[in-house]
Amino acid sequence: MAQKEAYLIVDIGTGNARVGVATPAGDILAIKRENVQYHADANYEESIYFNPEALWQQILKLAAEALSDAGEVLIKAITSTSQREGIVVVDREGLSLLGMPNIDHRGRKWEKELTQKDLVYELSGRYPTSLFSVYKLIGLRNIYPDLFERTACFMSISDWIQFKFSGITCYEHSQASETLLYDVERKKWSTELIALFDIPNDIFPTLKQSGTVLGKVLSDVSQILHISAEAAVVVGGGDTQLAIRSMEPSTNDVVIVSGTTTPIIKMVERYVKDNHQRTWTSRHIDESHFILEANAGVTGLNYQRLKEIFYPNEGYDVIERELDNTSYSQCVASLGSLIADEDEPLTKGGFIFNAPVSHQLTRGSFVFSILWDIACSIYENYKFLCDVSQHKESYIWACGGGIESKKLRQFLANLLGKSIRIRATYRQASVLGGVFVCNDALGTDNATPVLLDETFPENHEQFEQLYVEWKNARKTFKQLIS
Repeated sequence: MAQKEAYLIVDIGTGNARVGVATPAGDILAIKRENVQYHADANYEESIYFNPEALWQQILKLAAEALSDAGEVLIKAITSTSQREGIVVVDREGLSLLGMPNIDHRGRKWEKELTQKDLVYELSGRYPTSLFSVYKLIGLRNIYPDLFERTACFMSISDWIQFKFSGITCYEHSQASETLLYDVERKKWSTELIALFDIPNDIFPTLKQSGTVLGKVLSDVSQILHISAEAAVVVGGGDTQLAIRSMEPSTNDVVIVSGTTTPIIKMVERYVKDNHQRTWTSRHIDESHFILEANAGVTGLNYQRLKEIFYPNEGYDVIERELDNTSYSQCVASLGSLIADEDEPLTKGGFIFNAPVSHQLTRGSFVFSILWDIACSIYENYKFLCDVSQHKESYIWACGGGIESKKLRQFLANLLGKSIRIRATYRQASVLGGVFVCNDALGTDNATPVLLDETFPENHEQFEQLYVEWKNARKTFKQLIS
């Protein structure tokens, strides 16, 4: 029996590592996942790291399992995507020293030392905080100077994975946008920002375009995985950008990517900035687009954790059925989402419901209120996006695991007053974005994914009133904290 041609795609999110095997047509033959193992570093107030070699072994294990499940396949290309602000540092021998994920805030203590924040926003397209990669390097330099001294190169997590497969270092442009060391408009490392943060010039790898061939797979890796030594290693990109790519949006389209966090992005053709510095502007993975972004912060993670508490043994279909019997007034939640004009997310949150506890209050009431909290946070950030760049289209694209909820799609349509469209690629959007990228690199045509569903708005005025109630609840929590 002839072997099917396929691609191997590695996707490292904030929570889990996934490895998929998919055909050039976008059929997923196998996908394997495990949680990423993080460790706390007590030398900082808020620092989390991972052991890169342990993650690499995990990737090889998941890849072997996915290849076994996929059956007889010929791997033509390998690519990677990952959480956007995470980095790995390596030494001159190519040994991986330390992995710092997006949730690592080891540099927070040194944020206040930066005086030229306007210049950083002007060039990097984002207001500087310890989320971004340069502060991970600063935190490393200040506490572990010997380790920093050994650092010969730093890469995004996806670029580091491609390095492990190919032996070639690089930094892809959408990932470089997250470092605060990259000139987003001019599409190059910024000598001004590098000097401002006092980062050594010699640790920057070459910038590479997503969807280009980096090199061939290393022979020892091909032998471990029993794949062709001719397989191309392809430059991938940030997980948000690859997810967007699988939706095939047009210029001026808005896409909601509902994962652990929820970026709300608009496809734009020029470098757009916000006078109030609330939004981010990044390179997209194609040559011609930027993405303008407001981010609702940790949203999907809240839904996932509450599902584990209230519905540990039931599927999302059971939740959706129970949500149909739940009304809006029973419970209001505010659970730490991020609004673009706030300096930091709420770190305390909770539920407000009438006392004494009503007999009508069910587990569905709590999950309902979480989805409503996510929808309102997205709406709030969407309005900031529109302040910066007007959005006239009658629809919005959506993808990511959170969008599996029909109830959330209806909430969003009702609040935004626009239809919510999903394509067949929406569930595994970042992995399937990897398929598009591999096809681009190998000169294979991409099939346009089909429109799977469109949810139209209902009762917009009523939902505006419910949104005001949510804003008041959020204000209550902010007052409790301050």
